[in-house]
Amino acid sequence: MKNRVKMLLTMALALMFVFALASCGDGKVSPLDAKSDIYVKKVENIPEGFIFGMDVSSVLAEEASGVKYYGFDGREQDIFKTLAQAGVTHIRVRVWNDPFDENGNGYGGGNNDINAAVEIGKRATKYGLSLIVDFHYSDFWADPGKQMVPKAWRGMSIEDKTDAVYKYTKECLEKLKAAGVSVGMVQIGNETNGALCGEKTWFNIQYLMGAGSKAVREVLPEALVAVHFANPERAGAYENYAWRLDYYELDYDVFASSYYPYWHGTLDNLASVLSTVAEKYGKKVMVMETSYAFTPDDTDFSGNTISDGGAIVKDYPFTVQGQANSVRNVIDTIATKTTNGIGVVYWEGAWITVGTSSWEENSAIWEKYGSGWASSYAAGYDPDDAGKYYGGSAVDNQAMFDKTGHPLDSLRVFHLVKSGNVVPLVADAIADVNLMVDLNGKIELPETVDAVMNDDSKKAVPVMWNITDKKLDEMYSGGVKKYDIVGTADGLEAHCYVSMIEYNFLNNYSFEDGELGPWRTNDIGGADELYVEKKSTDSLTGEYHAHFWSAKSGTVEFELEQDALDLPSGKYKFTISIMGGDGGDTDIYSYAKIDGKVVKTAPLKMTVYNEWHTAVIEGIEYSEGQTLTVGIYVKCAGDGNGAWGKIDDGLLNSMN
Repeated sequence: MKNRVKMLLTMALALMFVFALASCGDGKVSPLDAKSDIYVKKVENIPEGFIFGMDVSSVLAEEASGVKYYGFDGREQDIFKTLAQAGVTHIRVRVWNDPFDENGNGYGGGNNDINAAVEIGKRATKYGLSLIVDFHYSDFWADPGKQMVPKAWRGMSIEDKTDAVYKYTKECLEKLKAAGVSVGMVQIGNETNGALCGEKTWFNIQYLMGAGSKAVREVLPEALVAVHFANPERAGAYENYAWRLDYYELDYDVFASSYYPYWHGTLDNLASVLSTVAEKYGKKVMVMETSYAFTPDDTDFSGNTISDGGAIVKDYPFTVQGQANSVRNVIDTIATKTTNGIGVVYWEGAWITVGTSSWEENSAIWEKYGSGWASSYAAGYDPDDAGKYYGGSAVDNQAMFDKTGHPLDSLRVFHLVKSGNVVPLVADAIADVNLMVDLNGKIELPETVDAVMNDDSKKAVPVMWNITDKKLDEMYSGGVKKYDIVGTADGLEAHCYVSMIEYNFLNNYSFEDGELGPWRTNDIGGADELYVEKKSTDSLTGEYHAHFWSAKSGTVEFELEQDALDLPSGKYKFTISIMGGDGGDTDIYSYAKIDGKVVKTAPLKMTVYNEWHTAVIEGIEYSEGQTLTVGIYVKCAGDGNGAWGKIDDGLLNSMN
């Protein structure tokens, strides 16, 4: 008996020793199986080798700024060990050519040159994580809004620039290889929606991408080559990009997409557009960037991209559980509902606050170490954006670590999706309520609201609103304005956002019926797309707007109008708004017709995304028995190709 006990004790000690080795930093890290309070529904049939990625490009600058990171046990440890324990398999890092000014001051955003990538790659490799190298081919941020050429390549011909891309990519990859970094994938451009490295024609873009791909194949033949785009919600865009790459016979393996739920449409649409590319062109597909807020609050005195009250889609509460549910559902979409889906990467999950006292304290740190999204030193390279709006982290409330560097429970989602983690159902948050009330109407707040449960289901619960007669009087007399009415439901805070509006004599004025309804179109040019679209981020108010887009120059020309019914005689004011881009030469105006004859107009213009322009026609005189028609005329030659835009909020108000 003693010998048996001794043998069992010996075996137990041996197993403890093995487990200790597995977590002591030799690269073989076992996932933590400690109890978690988040609800995670299991994702069935995750493909072998599925990528669970995390972009932590800013981490070196964060650590230099004094940030410390901790493990799930509360003790300080290497963040890459924590990520590996959480189920992360790949680390993504952006690479800028030369993110420094002439005096060596960093532009910020992590100051991510190839040297930073090598250091991050070495630490990631130590814990069994593979690197995804994200070449921006720029000295600073590259995205759909800007693809700036590096300083050293300015003025180059396309032939010289192509050679420069090839040599630069090759040299960088050789540095990573020499340092023993495990590289699993290389991006040849970042969110290249029709532009790259200062080039804006696909004829030139494909040369640059081809040069990058060639370098990858020569230095790291086992690594996957990825292209990366954004805005999957734009109809036909991804198929257009994939067709062009196929036409030019670009050598690549992965067609990757950004997917931020606030802006980029539904998961069903994401699966559809990526599956189309995968099936038609035989490519692997993935989400290269996604994230979600775990709180609406800012922690570093520098405004965040996402917070409460913005014009965004808020599919989940801004809670740790909401963040976990968002990531879990993106993983499920790519792993089980998308053809050839190979992975999901979370963007900048460790970019947290660097200070606690003031903006001034933090600003000095951001400037010195580059741990803010941009420093003032970037002004020489990017004067119109970074030069004006430099500051701290815009995503500290979307990290997967809290402001003190401790991992959130949502970080475990990469591991827990494989097995699931079912916990008792509880209310996680209360869904926001949005009301539009006419200034002459009656404010009726709902008696129940939806409690969002931790499994993402919804349950109606009673609500008590904190509102007084004095507040109601203020809302009626305060004119057009939006109010946040706070209440309590199921022990949680509830919000009802009430927009007070003038009485509008037009029906479906903001297209919230989801269709044109009483509006009618006269499509003169034959636009590719002219319909009502659901996308709150592109709407002036509500979730819907009229959308138009066309690929061919000269095909955007149409009227959108409505007859006003049951009007009393008097004077009226008509208002309508538009935003859009790529218009080229345009002729855009609002109009009012009496019995089919135009009596008044007001000019309009389109500039850039989300910059709305409003036309106001006042003093429209109407007598009973006449037909009053109001609308908008849009004609765009197109900037090189077609044009696009959004129309919203047609208002006809009395001036009596």
